[in-house]
Amino acid sequence: MIETDNAGRIVPVILCGGSGTRLWPRSRKERPKPFLPLLGERTLFQQSLDRVADRDIFAPAMIVAGEAHAALIEEQAAEAEGARLVVEPAAKNTAPAIALAAALLPRDAVMLVCPSDHHIGDRDAFVAGAKAAATLAREGHMVAFGIEPTAPETGYGYIRKGGPLSSGHRIAQFVEKPDRETAEGFLSTGDFLWNGGIFAFSAGAFLDELAEHRPQMAERVAESVGNAVEKAGTIRPAAGPFEGIEGESVDYAVMENTGRAAVVSADMQWSDIGNWDALMAARPGNEHGNRSSGRVDLADCRNVMVESDGPRVSVAGLENVIVVVDGDEVLVTTRDAAQQVGKFPGAQGR
Repeated sequence: MIETDNAGRIVPVILCGGSGTRLWPRSRKERPKPFLPLLGERTLFQQSLDRVADRDIFAPAMIVAGEAHAALIEEQAAEAEGARLVVEPAAKNTAPAIALAAALLPRDAVMLVCPSDHHIGDRDAFVAGAKAAATLAREGHMVAFGIEPTAPETGYGYIRKGGPLSSGHRIAQFVEKPDRETAEGFLSTGDFLWNGGIFAFSAGAFLDELAEHRPQMAERVAESVGNAVEKAGTIRPAAGPFEGIEGESVDYAVMENTGRAAVVSADMQWSDIGNWDALMAARPGNEHGNRSSGRVDLADCRNVMVESDGPRVSVAGLENVIVVVDGDEVLVTTRDAAQQVGKFPGAQGR
């Protein structure tokens, strides 16, 4: 167990997983989405650390990532006071990753689990949501962040609010990604939120729920952490037990099974930056809705984004198109087809 001086502060747990294939060719296996400066000069990962830098509210961050990205994390988290890195022995999805962090913390520590590759435009709203979630977590709830929907999105899961709690609501239902008609119905009721993939709970409550619903996973995580090696702020749990875990998301393993699920609503200008269209939406455009970076010339274009790290790109008479030039790779896609980018051989590392 990590010796901490949390003093009631929230412990941020930053998850650095995934490969960001739908942001190829900028996002690549050796330097995926979290470690790129896609919105501003600092990377998405660094921005996730910046949001939890207030030491009156948050304890030093615990970062969970694979060995392949350990060097990037050490480089980009150099300014994060007291941050610790937990190196996953294998990629097993979010439930085991969170369990590693929980097993290293005191049982009463309140964890705020955050992906490292999301964009949050309103930091004050994020902090307010974190405080509300921590209140519910201290009352024994397993808390999800629900994002106030702004459109009938079909690429996100949804949460249906139940009865009120002290600083949020019970969760009545988790809903998989809906079709367009269903999503429009969700918005019309006002009872549904996007599932933002951010969670809060005490370390002990999470481990108890995991032991109840995924006992083998809980046992293997405990064995792996029990044989961990720590050196200079980096913790490496034992590989053998962990590699035998069947990977699963925290939603499926815990949140959809617990009887104490709760949600806080957060209107914090959130985006998962899940593809080029989402990134375009998060960037400010000019009077024609165009965005450009690098040597770019646009003529008679509407809602076009062009990004080039070298060659000049000239585009005329197009609408709702995205062009990306990165090194020796070129991507051209409509905004509607942006979800398909991850299927290209280049995005898969082939």
